[in-house]
Amino acid sequence: MSIITISSGSYSRGQKVAKSVAQTLNFECISREVLIEASEQFNVPELKLLRAFRDAPSIFDRFTFGKEKYNSYIQTAVLQHFQKDNVVYHGLAGHHFVKGVSHVLKVRVVDTIEERVALVMQRDAVFEQAISAMKGLDSQGLHLPESHKVASREEALQILQETDEARRQWGLYLYGVDTTDPSIYDLVLHINKLSPEDVAKVICFTAELSNFEATTKSQKKMDDLLLASRVKASLIDHYPRISVTANDGSVYAGLEGANSSQIQQIKATVGQLSGVQSVDVHSQPFVTPD
Repeated sequence: MSIITISSGSYSRGQKVAKSVAQTLNFECISREVLIEASEQFNVPELKLLRAFRDAPSIFDRFTFGKEKYNSYIQTAVLQHFQKDNVVYHGLAGHHFVKGVSHVLKVRVVDTIEERVALVMQRDAVFEQAISAMKGLDSQGLHLPESHKVASREEALQILQETDEARRQWGLYLYGVDTTDPSIYDLVLHINKLSPEDVAKVICFTAELSNFEATTKSQKKMDDLLLASRVKASLIDHYPRISVTANDGSVYAGLEGANSSQIQQIKATVGQLSGVQSVDVHSQPFVTPD
């Protein structure tokens, strides 16, 4: 059993590859579903979660911790799937959530720029077709806003460059990692001479190697990550700078400048969560955001 995370640039065929891999291996395939699950579980609008991952961080984010909060919610939703194994995940930072778990195969799929440009320019046609297909509604006069239309290859290319840079800045802000850095992946595959189906075959072959089989140790690591993520998600709304780790049901939390009252409140909240056997909370020196 294993887990496969597939990362790709915006407007690429990474999702097609992910579906092909999941179908071949008979794995669960998840992507945007985790946004819906996190939205329902933590009572946060799906659009806010999407923007937290799509938009580049701002100065405002450094003081409101919006991205950290929404990242915590999505991480919990993703890890709940990962704990069950046999999962292919394409989308929001799955490879960042499973550091140290050996049975995760981390893949980066790189599409050609011309293919990506073509996908951007197809948006207008898809939108207009959807409007025309609307039943029971008066769709006359509905059109894609001018600000969202792509009239040329240059405009499509600019959209790709801006989106890719926003995602890169997002990774640097939350994890200190450049998402385009090949060293953070086990496989980097280019859809050029290889078709999406060919790429999927390479991924399936690699996933079945003994290197990516779940072990007692790696499964324990996944369980610990999920418990720590659940605990952090329960606290982050009130304590956005809290850090949490877990080990066999023992939870360790650190909060900058925590006083005795806050420590007791955190222990009370965490102690009620399923799977928690003990809670240790300590105060850390306060660090001003950059």
